[in-house]
Amino acid sequence: MKRVAVVGAGWAGLAAAIRTVQRGHSVTLYEMASCPGGRARTIEHHGEKLDNGQHILIGAYVRTLDLMTTVGVDLDAVLARMPLAMVTPDGIGLRLPPGPPLVAFLRGVSAQRGWTLADRLRLLAQAARWAFKGFECRENLTVAQLCSELPTTLQSELIDPLCVAALNTPANEASARVFLRVLKDALFSGPGSADLLIPRRPLSDLLPMPAQAWLLANGAALRSGTRVQALVKVESGWSLDGDVFDDVVLACTAPEAARLAQDIAPEWAHRASSFKYEPIVTVVVDAAGARWPAPMLSLPRGPAQFAFDHGTLSGRAARSTWVISGAQRWVDAGRVVLRESVLAQMEQQFPAGTWATTPVVVAILAERRATFRCTPGLHRPDQQLVPGVVAAGDYVSGPYPATLEGAVRSGESAAWAIAQ
Repeated sequence: MKRVAVVGAGWAGLAAAIRTVQRGHSVTLYEMASCPGGRARTIEHHGEKLDNGQHILIGAYVRTLDLMTTVGVDLDAVLARMPLAMVTPDGIGLRLPPGPPLVAFLRGVSAQRGWTLADRLRLLAQAARWAFKGFECRENLTVAQLCSELPTTLQSELIDPLCVAALNTPANEASARVFLRVLKDALFSGPGSADLLIPRRPLSDLLPMPAQAWLLANGAALRSGTRVQALVKVESGWSLDGDVFDDVVLACTAPEAARLAQDIAPEWAHRASSFKYEPIVTVVVDAAGARWPAPMLSLPRGPAQFAFDHGTLSGRAARSTWVISGAQRWVDAGRVVLRESVLAQMEQQFPAGTWATTPVVVAILAERRATFRCTPGLHRPDQQLVPGVVAAGDYVSGPYPATLEGAVRSGESAAWAIAQ
């Protein structure tokens, strides 16, 4: 049995801790906040419990779903599963029917009456070329360059929203290689892989709190509200503020991991501290009266790119969330401008008289470092820092952008590495 410290109780840290315990090791989990979950958790906001951002999963998140099952979560109770639909408030858009992914994609594109026949054929031809090449492309290519031969209608109505949703980076700056990997896994990896899995319950119920309970029940030690001050090599292993461990998993944020690694792995720390980030803003609104064509809507004109109907999803009548990815300019504009812009967007994109009550902004939740900018040729730090110390997080080298699945896979990989 090894004594293992996991620093950070976000989704990567929870995955690392759970899989390490399952391999028979003793785990101590450190977390600066008072509760687990990192950037995907439930918070208190003026006496009300709100998620710190609107997160969704997809059917291709197989490792995340397996981890949730491991800690006893009933997936059907906490997630609303539905075929992928990218529809606008008027009900027009791409809907993938159930079934094998290739057939579903062909049927969904063929049935999209908002695009001309020529546009649909060009999209199918382009998808076939990507598949023929194994969804691979040059490392320095952007998504906009990758899709430059597609009609502008398809770029604006499909590629741009998919790109900003998956990578939180505009198409003209986003990595085409990572985008293609996401398309491959989501649209073509198996039945149900493209399904949307939208939370019915608060985010902390999906994994953080069940994982914490599971860890405690299985002998792990949790140190909440504790920031590790120093990581030092000692003769018998690694010292974290005086407590000695055989191995350490740095599952905290990239800047925090860089701080702890500065003396033991300066080159790694430099790479981890050099990321540029994109914020995501979630605007929570209460307004009754709207009839939504789908629980998730793709919005053709900003600032928000997506809106979610919580009346359908969680039974919270009249509650909706409006999500702005790549939101730096809106963060810079300030909350007053942001609030008024979202309210104006609601009035513009739903028919007059839609709202039976005046829309009220309940909260504006800004995650300033929501994701790293997923640009071409981005060199992410390796998992291994030095022998006995590994990193876990959605920013660590891997095929995925900053997603829950990327974080969980990284955490599981870290657990496997220290178990050797």
